[in-house]
Amino acid sequence: MLVLTRKPGEGIMIGDTVTIKIIEMKGGGVRIGIDAPRDTKIYRQEIYDRIRQENIEAAADWNMADLDILSDKLAHRTLNT
Repeated sequence: MLVLTRKPGEGIMIGDTVTIKIIEMKGGGVRIGIDAPRDTKIYRQEIYDRIRQENIEAAADWNMADLDILSDKLAHRTLNT
């Protein structure tokens, strides 16, 4: 892990397209600004972790027999259109 010290107004570049800038520091918190292309997904860590966990749980609920039935139905539907 890279650890940097930055002051308000200073920034960090990630690659050629993402800039992170320190906006202000107050009350033990740091406000940051992120400038990135619109197609770059940016999440707070706790939100990202929750999405990831929910995806893992959703994938665990799939039964392979159900997937085979769905696949057969989709293949049959494609042939009939």
